[in-house]
Parts: sequence; structure tokens; C-alpha cells
Amino acid sequence: MSALVSKLRWALYHLVYSGRGPVFASELRKRWIVFRHPNARIEFGEHTYVGPGFSLEIRGSGTFITGRAVEFRRGFTAEIGGEGRIVIGDACIFTKDPLLQCTTSIEFGERVMIGQSAMIADGNHRWRDRDTPLSEQGYDFEPLRIGDDVILFTKVTVVSSIGDKSVVAANAVVSKPVEPYTLVGGVPARVIEQLERA
Repeated sequence: MSALVSKLRWALYHLVYSGRGPVFASELRKRWIVFRHPNARIEFGEHTYVGPGFSLEIRGSGTFITGRAVEFRRGFTAEIGGEGRIVIGDACIFTKDPLLQCTTSIEFGERVMIGQSAMIADGNHRWRDRDTPLSEQGYDFEPLRIGDDVILFTKVTVVSSIGDKSVVAANAVVSKPVEPYTLVGGVPARVIEQLERA
């Protein structure tokens, strides 16, 4: 028994000090996520890293697919209802504590960078009926696409699509579609600058 314990200690020591510990933990997290959702379609692309605090909740037969080399650094949360579908392109980076809520579809292009505490949802509460409680008014849903090379800075809220190579300034609320090559900011987000095409 002591020989087995010694071998396990040596293996753990080698894993931690070889720098492969985070990669090993990421692989375990991915397997656990797939195991927990037997009715969902979950696919992690090659070299996708799933960091600590990753949370995926799929109520129903939803879909979650990533491309190659996607990075979820810490505290990522995605909630998928019904047959909702989240598809993330190659080389996207999600920093700390982003939240995705999806009932229809949210699609990310390639090389999208998501800042700290960003919130992206394909639906929004109805709230205009004064005689009906907010929780009973339902939602308006709209499939979203975040284009290639988009940057969302810290604490943005996105409920509408964003075109390729656009930039959303910190704390902005994107409630209307953003054209490609556009810098937007504010609440609600407005055009600050048209970016030059290469």
C-alpha cells in the first residue's frame, strides 16, 4: 500500500511542478461537464482550456460547441434553455466572470475577446405593461451573432448582434445591432467612431 501511495505522490508532484496541472484540471472539468449533461450536445475543440469556476447549465437538449484553442479563464457561466445553442469560434478568449444566457442562439466568430463581467443574452424581459408583474410579462428573444475579431471590454451588456472587428467600450449596453468596424460606447451604446478597414 505504501508503494502505491508513494507512486501517487510522485505522479501528483510531477503533474503540479511540470506545469501541466492546469491542463490536466481543464481536461477533468470538460469530462465532468459532458457527463452531467447526457441530453445535450457538448463539444470542446482541440486545445480548449476550461478554467476554475466554469459553469454550464443546460436545461433541455441544448448545444454548446467551441472551436480550437478557446480559453475560458475563470468563472465562466453559460445558461442554455430548451434547445438553445451557443457556438464559439476558434481562439476566443473569455476573461473573468462572463455570463451567457441563451434560449435561441448565440454565435461567436473567431478571435473574439470578452472582458471581465460581460453579460450576453439573446433575450430581454418585457416590461412595458404596468398592470402585469415583470416576471409574468415574458421575454423577447433574438438570435445573436458576435462577429470575428470583436472586442468587448469590461462589464458590457449585449442583447443584440455585433459586426466583425467592432469594439464595445467598458460598461456599454448594446441594445441595437452594431455595424462592422465600429467603436461603440455608452448606455445605450452609440457610435463613437467608424474604424478604418485594413
